[in-house]
Amino acid sequence: MSHFLGEFDCKLDAKGRMMVPSSLKKQLPEAEREGLVINRGFEKHLVIYTKKEWDTITEELSKLNAYEKKSRDFIRYFTRGATELSLDSANRILLPKALMEYAGINTEVVLSCVLNKIEVWAKDAYDSQLDSEPENFANLAEEVMGNAARRGSND
Repeated sequence: MSHFLGEFDCKLDAKGRMMVPSSLKKQLPEAEREGLVINRGFEKHLVIYTKKEWDTITEELSKLNAYEKKSRDFIRYFTRGATELSLDSANRILLPKALMEYAGINTEVVLSCVLNKIEVWAKDAYDSQLDSEPENFANLAEEVMGNAARRGSND
């Protein structure tokens, strides 16, 4: 599984195309061959996955019980607007207009690498989200990661 690293400020051109930064492109060697997939994030942002990672996720979704309304709803909401992306000859990707509207993206975006995905945020929304970082990040780390470590040691 690929894990991405970095945070990149980008600008969209008038057609909604974004140049993929060269240092990020180096982390996406299979993107030209296999493609990428973009969809809605859980907050008002977009998420880019490699096609391989997207296939893994949709395989998990296919295992959900289609007879349960919550499962059907989740699958619909999660996959709504999902679109394949490809790099053009100038290393640009075209962001779908409907997804840009969902995320409030105009011209300035931040690409934030988060493990196996790349989050695409409107710059102002990203800055606002980071401004709400908890006062004591150490407490959050202990709560999230400390409990995970304790669970792992109980196995």
